Amino acid sequence: MTPDGHERHTDPVQLTPLTTLPGRIADRTLEVRHGVFLCAVIALVSTAIGRVVPIVGSAIPAVVIGVVVGLVIKPDTRFRPGITYSSRFLLQLAVAVLGSQLSLRSIVEVGVESLPVMLTSLTMCLVVAWLLGRALGVDRELRTLIGVGTGICGASAIAAVSPVIKARNASISYAISTVFLFNLIAVLVFPFVGHALGMTPHAFGLFAGTAVNDTSSVVAAASVFSAAALGFAVVVKLVRTLMIIPITIGLAAMEARREGADGGRVSISRLIPWFLIGFLVMAALVSAGVFSDFAVAALREVSIFLIATALAAIGLSTNLGAIRSAGLKPLALGGVLSLTVACTTLGMMKLTGQF
Repeated sequence: MTPDGHERHTDPVQLTPLTTLPGRIADRTLEVRHGVFLCAVIALVSTAIGRVVPIVGSAIPAVVIGVVVGLVIKPDTRFRPGITYSSRFLLQLAVAVLGSQLSLRSIVEVGVESLPVMLTSLTMCLVVAWLLGRALGVDRELRTLIGVGTGICGASAIAAVSPVIKARNASISYAISTVFLFNLIAVLVFPFVGHALGMTPHAFGLFAGTAVNDTSSVVAAASVFSAAALGFAVVVKLVRTLMIIPITIGLAAMEARREGADGGRVSISRLIPWFLIGFLVMAALVSAGVFSDFAVAALREVSIFLIATALAAIGLSTNLGAIRSAGLKPLALGGVLSLTVACTTLGMMKLTGQF
């Protein structure tokens, strides 16, 4: 009823999304159930391995088992939607749940602490990508994608930047494959580097969060090093993810100038990952004392299992042929950039007395 006494009419179109939501959820659940179940089974096996061999953790077994299953069994199309869902949404959900392990105050402190290391490594990565990429003859869009993927956050940064620079599908595929290869190498190598240098969990969290370029690989590397390093590494990684915004806006401006256009505007709100908001909300709830100690501990176990499930999906979807097809020059560029970021991070940490 309106203030003047007339009956208020509700537009049925506005109610359609809400009324159909249960049905859409049910349809989506049926669509992803096979793939999610397969990933969860692999996660259970990898978790059991992690319990028996704590130093290995559940992350690396999940990826390795996923790759082996993907090569040997080759899951059919029934599993694809669930595998994709697990590798994206469940990983993001796991990161959001990890927010329950830290308070807002600690997030601010981590951001301030990690910023000098982060900005220096990112700057070095982008400069080397431009110079070495040109020297190797890697085309502009491919060296840009590999540079931002290595310097910021892997596939997420590549996905954000690709439409801005109008990258070709082949370049996107090459960049993601190249970056992912060195993510896997980082997961295997970085924990040993951390132990060899005598890093504390706090120091390794800063190292992994800054020098590894994809969320899943940061999580895996930190999990292998120690459970205590995981939360801090993820916070550093999430702060680093925010670099997508200025870099993408800068590239949009450069692209517009290069094309002599006035457009190239980028919506900042669309570049902020939803799981970052979720992470901050969870941290705010912890700061407000909403969760008990038992609930915080339970949420940590849930997040670790979700991570193993997501990494199993990533292993299942690994395209070894695409990695081989990336060629030697992009691989060489990706390798040098990964090494540059790692060395710059270690150098800055040493210079600032953080290990």
